Amino acid sequence: MYLRDENRPPGTTQFTFRVAILGGIALVLFSIIFLRLWYLQVLSGDKYLAEAQNNQVREIRVQAPRGEILDRNGKVLVDNRTALSLQVEPRDLPNRHRERKQELQRVASLAKMSLGEVQKQIRQQTKELPANPVTLRRDVGYPLVYYLQEHQADFPGVSVERVFVRNYPQDTFAAHVLGTVGEVTSDQLSEPRYESLEPGDQIGQTGVEYQYDHLLRGQPGSTRLQVDALGRPRGRELSSHQATAGNDLQLTLDAKVQAAGESALSSFGGLPGAFVAMNVHNGEILGMGSYPSYEPSIFTRPTVPQSVFDQFESESAEDPLSNRAIQGLYPTGSTFKPITATAALETGLITPDTIINDTGSLRIGGITFRNAGGAVNGAIALRDALKVSSDVFFYNLGLDSFQDEGEAIQRWAKELGLGELTGIDLPAEGEGLIPTPEWRNQLYKQNTDPSSPGGQDVVLEKGETVDRPWSAGDDVNLAVGQGDLQADPLQMAVAYATIANGGDVLRPHVAQQVEDTDGRVIQEIRPDPRRHVDIAPQFRQVILDGLHGAAMEPGGTSYPIFGGSKVDIAGKTGTAERGDLPDQSWYVALAPYPNPNVVIATTIERGGFGADSAAPATAQILSAYLGTGKGGEPPVSSGAPAPGSYD
Repeated sequence: MYLRDENRPPGTTQFTFRVAILGGIALVLFSIIFLRLWYLQVLSGDKYLAEAQNNQVREIRVQAPRGEILDRNGKVLVDNRTALSLQVEPRDLPNRHRERKQELQRVASLAKMSLGEVQKQIRQQTKELPANPVTLRRDVGYPLVYYLQEHQADFPGVSVERVFVRNYPQDTFAAHVLGTVGEVTSDQLSEPRYESLEPGDQIGQTGVEYQYDHLLRGQPGSTRLQVDALGRPRGRELSSHQATAGNDLQLTLDAKVQAAGESALSSFGGLPGAFVAMNVHNGEILGMGSYPSYEPSIFTRPTVPQSVFDQFESESAEDPLSNRAIQGLYPTGSTFKPITATAALETGLITPDTIINDTGSLRIGGITFRNAGGAVNGAIALRDALKVSSDVFFYNLGLDSFQDEGEAIQRWAKELGLGELTGIDLPAEGEGLIPTPEWRNQLYKQNTDPSSPGGQDVVLEKGETVDRPWSAGDDVNLAVGQGDLQADPLQMAVAYATIANGGDVLRPHVAQQVEDTDGRVIQEIRPDPRRHVDIAPQFRQVILDGLHGAAMEPGGTSYPIFGGSKVDIAGKTGTAERGDLPDQSWYVALAPYPNPNVVIATTIERGGFGADSAAPATAQILSAYLGTGKGGEPPVSSGAPAPGSYD
């Protein structure tokens, strides 16, 4: 029992309790602060001292020059030039709006731009590449460099940096093969192949620049400088690490063949087209071009205006950024007939001596299929059917293939390299399509029953729909390279090369070797064939003889073009129907005959019959490849087709 002070106010006890609680809280807070200070100063003192010292040092990344790209004879196709760029680092600009605006006005005066233009570039480039400095002008003069050095305190965040810029001595030459270079994007930085890069680094974006970027790119260097609190250099540099230039890449391209091909494509009134010239034994690409083309130097600018992309994407521009040689997927017309012939011979549908009566037409299910130009060739065997390009002969082979139900044409088209990626060392290659009954029937089912699973993802000709299942007419059309078939010039070159070389399905390549900065070869690029297919020698020979007759004998579909040539060739015209569009012109040539070592595949959109445009274009390319004849005359004629020549 204890005595209670009756005179003590009741609130005093509560007050004392509250003071005790507040005192406890204060003690805890002071303990936390003390422990935190002890942690920072005692346990982590060395760490933060090092960071403080590091804040006095700025490391400047030194860009490495990319390696040169050369043709097979050492001719420079792409190299570098140095340029001085006026750059702004937005993070280093004054924080106060008024001071920031005043500095940007001074910068605009130096850059000969308006304040609005400077602010627009900062907004645009910061949005696209938020971690990169903003480049206002490139190729500025040294007086500006000296001025900024003398007035650096007035221009925080502004500098002039020396950068390496890709240089294209021959403008649009081989643009689709060479490709473009640009700053790495934030999305690309997340990819494993770019994990060692930093914002602002340059990488290949298309073509061989992209495919061989890891070899061309080089290793950046760095310079460590002591700076003051404002980030301004003070004193001499602390250390320096030299940048290592990228390796040089030598291509398989022959500059003469490439130039001849591009010239040939541009000579048909602006019609789009493409060509491929390839060694039939090892897959080396001697020339590859697509028309219309573009200037890769456009993409060396700090920023590419949206108006440029809008112009490229306009309908009148004809898609100049597309490489039609590996992305332009078309029906091939009669250039497909040697593939049909191979399938028919190897599966026993015919022999080299099988006679088919070409009456000028073949009627199937109420539809009449006719020869081009209404020709009637009578009783004819395979060699002459190829020579005169008898559609009726091959219509019958397509019908026999349908009735056999073995899909012989489709299987051999696949075997010879169509309907699949060739594996060329260029990005964004198209796969193409060899249509089959299963493919069309699935799409037809999908079209009529929306709940059915989708078929193969393929884009048909504009405006086409799959409104019926597969029929005999589809095999008949496929036999002459029509219908839903989609192939590009490179695939056709590979197929013809396979027949010419005895069965090796080549892996085409545009790179030949890689050299270091001292000129030593560090890598040779010699890909093995993808596979070998067995083609009986007698079958191969009758097909090549038919193609030789088509080019070199009177009555052959391309005799008016090649009949006067000093060098024999084998070749096939093709005329492909494309809905409401004018016919597409094709030609595929093998030279010299009888032991060819080059194949050239050319196509011209809306170019008419094969002998009208694609064959003369191929003749120009062959002349460049084979060299000139006596008296400076070309070894291959490029005369106009005779009136009445078809296919």
